[in-house]
Amino acid sequence: MSLKEQIMADVKSAMKNKEQDLLSTLRFVHAEIKNFEINNRPKELTDDDVIVVLKKLAKQRKDSIEQYTNANRQDLADKEKFELEVIEKYLPEQMSAEQLTSIVEEAIKESEAQSMKDMGKVMKIVMVMTKGAADNKTVSDIVKSKLQ
Repeated sequence: MSLKEQIMADVKSAMKNKEQDLLSTLRFVHAEIKNFEINNRPKELTDDDVIVVLKKLAKQRKDSIEQYTNANRQDLADKEKFELEVIEKYLPEQMSAEQLTSIVEEAIKESEAQSMKDMGKVMKIVMVMTKGAADNKTVSDIVKSKLQ
C-alpha cells in the first residue's frame, strides 16, 4: 500500500471513529498531497514525492510551534504539536546523529570535498543516501562542522 493510500485509509478510519482533530489534519495532508500531484502532472506520484510534502508540512508545524510558544499561545502550539505527531507517523524513522555523521563522512570522501565551497556536492550525496530519513537542517549542521 502506498503512503497516499495509507493516508486515505486513515481518513476513512478517522471518519468512522469520529476523531475530528485527526480527521481534519489528515484531510489537510491529503489536500497538500493532491496539490503537489496536480502541480507535477503528468508525472506519477511516488512515495518519495509524498515524503517531500510531509517533510514540508512537518517543518511548517515546527516553525509554528516555536512562534506560538514565543507568543505564549500554548493552545495553538498544542494544536500544531498534535498535527506534527500525525504527520511524523507517515515519515520514515529519523536517523541518529551517529548514523548521519558516518554518512556525511562517507559523502565527503566520495565527493572529495575540501571546503565549504563543496557543501552542495556533499549535501546532494547525503540526501540521496538518507532518502528522507534525516532532517535537512541537521544534515546541514553536520556537513558544516565536518567541512570547517
